[in-house]
Amino acid sequence: MKRLKATDVVVIGSGWSGLVMAKEIATRTALQVTVLERGPARNLSQYASGMDEINMRRVGLVQNPADQTITHRHSLRDLAAPIRQYGSFTPGTGTGGTSEHWGGISDRYLPDFFVLATHLREKFGAARMLPDWAVQDWGITYDEFENYYWRAEQLMGISGKAGNLRGQLIEGGNIFEGPRQHEYPTPPLTPTYTMGFFHKAATEMGYHPYPLPAANLSQGYTNPDNVSRPGCVFCGHCANYGCMIGAKAQPTNTIMPVLTGRNNFSLRNNCWVRKIVHRNGRAEGVVYMDENGEETMQPAEVVVLSAWTPNSVRLLLLSQIGEPYDPVTAKGTLGKNLTHQVTSGGAGMLVFNQRLNLFMGSGAVGYGIADFDGDLKEEPPEKVLRGGLFLRGAAASEGPITSFGRIPRGEAPRSWGSAWKKASISHWDRIGPGAEMRGDHFAYKQNFMDLDPTYTDKWGDPLLRMTLDWTDYEMRQMAFGRRLGTQLLEVIARTSGATFIKADTGGSFRHYNASQYITTHIQGGAIMGSTSEQSVVNSWLQHWKMPNLFVVGSSSFPQNSSANPTLTIVAVSHRAADGLIDHYLKKPGPLA
Repeated sequence: MKRLKATDVVVIGSGWSGLVMAKEIATRTALQVTVLERGPARNLSQYASGMDEINMRRVGLVQNPADQTITHRHSLRDLAAPIRQYGSFTPGTGTGGTSEHWGGISDRYLPDFFVLATHLREKFGAARMLPDWAVQDWGITYDEFENYYWRAEQLMGISGKAGNLRGQLIEGGNIFEGPRQHEYPTPPLTPTYTMGFFHKAATEMGYHPYPLPAANLSQGYTNPDNVSRPGCVFCGHCANYGCMIGAKAQPTNTIMPVLTGRNNFSLRNNCWVRKIVHRNGRAEGVVYMDENGEETMQPAEVVVLSAWTPNSVRLLLLSQIGEPYDPVTAKGTLGKNLTHQVTSGGAGMLVFNQRLNLFMGSGAVGYGIADFDGDLKEEPPEKVLRGGLFLRGAAASEGPITSFGRIPRGEAPRSWGSAWKKASISHWDRIGPGAEMRGDHFAYKQNFMDLDPTYTDKWGDPLLRMTLDWTDYEMRQMAFGRRLGTQLLEVIARTSGATFIKADTGGSFRHYNASQYITTHIQGGAIMGSTSEQSVVNSWLQHWKMPNLFVVGSSSFPQNSSANPTLTIVAVSHRAADGLIDHYLKKPGPLA
């Protein structure tokens, strides 16, 4: 094994978490920071010449499941099988990671979400809590966290309109959001044609639509690090693509310009980390396979693990750091609280008489409706405690291949034949965007991650196994979203002159389907908390059992919110960096 010269800090993964940590450490200290990224280098010129929808759908910026994938089963009684083609999530690879091909929606989490276990008990009582729930508090509050949201929003240049500015509710923004101390760095994105239909219908129904907070700039912007980016041009190549002009905030265009050229920073691509080396409760570095397939040891004084959630959990398990969670005994913490966003939408299709120009758009343009987010004012027929966010009324990267073939049910055979082609051409660009709900996914005792006993990756290391299924509660959440989303589509049709064709929803219960896209927002497994008995890391994301190891990213989130996680990931990474720099480096040891 090749052994390299020691570095001060080694960071595993170059997504938002890893590069935020690297930037803060490298610019605020003289420490040498080395980032190891398993995928290739990514840059803006590559994106400008690579707007290829076929390549995006086949490979794009996503990890190759032939090298490493995840196995999935619904319960302890089932055998797990490898996911051979990504369906329900699309993990990224290369510099910037999944953060390069994200859409850009950047809502904050609600204040009660940070203390959800306490909140649910106090609001609804223990009798309403399902016995299998494993919901936990974060160990920090929204008020403690609010300034980190602001730092993240400034870094990324989030476009939006405040709805609760220092306690004053502002019409046109999200009046249901937690209080914020600052207006957004840039104004909202320009509304698209179809957004007007969504806004009109939502307003008529008594809701409060607001422009989605977006990491896609509405105008030119220079952030506090003096990095300038242009406004979005609505090219339509956004979600699932890297931005060809840099208007969408990505690690490659917001953080790498600060780090590139610094003497105390280095990024190594094509380095596959297989193990964190440790002894006597202290991390000593990492072992990885370099681009030539040579096993290499990188010693370090501090290790920052900041990969995509399942990859971070897997590396801790492979390194035997922490006690793996046992769902039968409920002992152990590593791997527990696996969650994935709950999504559903209006059951049907809007068919317009006119073309909609849906090929123009961005990953985050649109309206949100937060009237049903968080606790519901009245208990609905579906008997759920909390609702969700409704999106959106606008196109999000409607490429010609993706959008072709959307036709009303019964007009032609599905996906083949001359009649299908004719109907597809006739309806192309006339099928309006729908209304989707994204709801909280509570943690359950039976949903967890561990190492698969059968399947391995290309190096012979065990794959991560996800044990995850929906329960009747998630089915009721989806039914709630489907009912309200369908009502919204019916009103859009009536107020816009479109035709609404209601879908046949079939049965009400479905298992979690690893082949059907939900979001890439998998969370948990190395969760944060106030005690080592219930969590893997403390509120600074420092490992309870290994003080020079920080595990940063959404693996630390105890449950999954209705809001998308990326803004919170960037914010919590800033907090972890403060903990490491302002506290740990001054007095190495446990911070909590």
